[in-house]
Amino acid sequence: MQAWGRFPVAARQEVVAPGWLDGIESVWSRAGSLLPRGQGRSYGDSCTNDGGALVYTGNLRRLIAFDPENGVIRCEAGTTLAEIIDFVVPHGWFLPTTPGTKFVSVAGAIANDVHGKNHHVAGTFGRHVTRFALMRSDGRTLICAPDENAELFRATIGGLGLTGIILWAEFRLRRVSGPFIDMESVRFGSLDEWFDLSVQSDHDFEATMSWVDCLATGSSLGRGLFMRGNHAWQPRIPGKAPQVAQRIGVPFDLPGWMLNGASVKAFNALLYYKQPVKKVRKTVPFDPFFYPLDSIKNWNRMYGKRGFLQHQFVVPHAAAREAVTKVLQRVSASGEGSFLAVLKTFGDKPSPGMMSFPRPGVTLALDFPHKGASTLGLLDDLDRIVLDHEGAVYPAKDARMSPATFEASFPHWRDFVPYIDERLSSGFWRRVTTGLSYPTTASKKGSKA
Repeated sequence: MQAWGRFPVAARQEVVAPGWLDGIESVWSRAGSLLPRGQGRSYGDSCTNDGGALVYTGNLRRLIAFDPENGVIRCEAGTTLAEIIDFVVPHGWFLPTTPGTKFVSVAGAIANDVHGKNHHVAGTFGRHVTRFALMRSDGRTLICAPDENAELFRATIGGLGLTGIILWAEFRLRRVSGPFIDMESVRFGSLDEWFDLSVQSDHDFEATMSWVDCLATGSSLGRGLFMRGNHAWQPRIPGKAPQVAQRIGVPFDLPGWMLNGASVKAFNALLYYKQPVKKVRKTVPFDPFFYPLDSIKNWNRMYGKRGFLQHQFVVPHAAAREAVTKVLQRVSASGEGSFLAVLKTFGDKPSPGMMSFPRPGVTLALDFPHKGASTLGLLDDLDRIVLDHEGAVYPAKDARMSPATFEASFPHWRDFVPYIDERLSSGFWRRVTTGLSYPTTASKKGSKA
């Protein structure tokens, strides 16, 4: 099992796949390190464990309880957000927040404390989690909630699967009228215009995000399309399907030469000018609004056999304009364009998670085909720009950040270490903590959590 970005390659992994909750206890008898793994939609090595074993939770996807009056649902750890949506939308509920794919497990959403287009109003997924059951390697199963095993609750939210194996989780949903979104798409011509749009949109719309042409230069630097929307009041619209089926797929790895600076520049220009007017308003199903890439099966194959790397960062509002400008200038100069460049704001809703990535500011996510040293060098340069502006890089999207970048992004990471289960590890954790001073009492404190 590889990560979604298919880099780095984990060659030596055993996969253990319990079929029932009562089968998880036996996995601790295996030698070596373990790592719980859901759908594997993390982009880098936070969901791989080269030299150890993965505990695949994808078979644990049963709904346990649902309160249709108050919108609280409990399910097994491997249940996907897609399955939750299919069940709750007919009852008038929706996810409290959702990442850009619905094909992630609930436990994965907790472990990465995922965020979505509505972070400015709803915060992260972890804010809506009420409790979960966590199995530790000493055989105990602990109920974790804000008022029960509270520190372990905080450590597990955003804890990258390192504090134990989540068995089931309970969280609050969001009441909606139906499965449609009243959407506006606004074409903007520069980064300055984006900042103006963002301030206005965060007040008027519950969901916002922007696609950015990262190869535009000069006065057009940062141009793109700003998408914003609110849940529509209509439960049904004649002639409109509530969901869009997966339409196409990528059946094989595309040749690496297809995604080059010239092809990405042409694609970006086509996408930007495809909307001929300044603003388009329409009512759409939630699928194409929240999950545009989910309609393309195996879309990661577009990057070829070498895979791709994503760089997502956040910088404080005060430094955002300068930092994003420098990042886009560096990307444009490199010629290694990204056609999946997403820009949005994070609000001031604090997460309960110790290691959560979102914090108030502006976040930009960029995908790059892996071309070797040139791509890795570009991302190192982007790290330096981000850190120079007191920003942070996102672990769930990372495959190569240095220990120094990690420490600058998460300066309080040592407070999290005592809650790591001594049997759990990942490629990411070993990579980013190598050479850093590490609390020697971590395993003892963790066993008492």
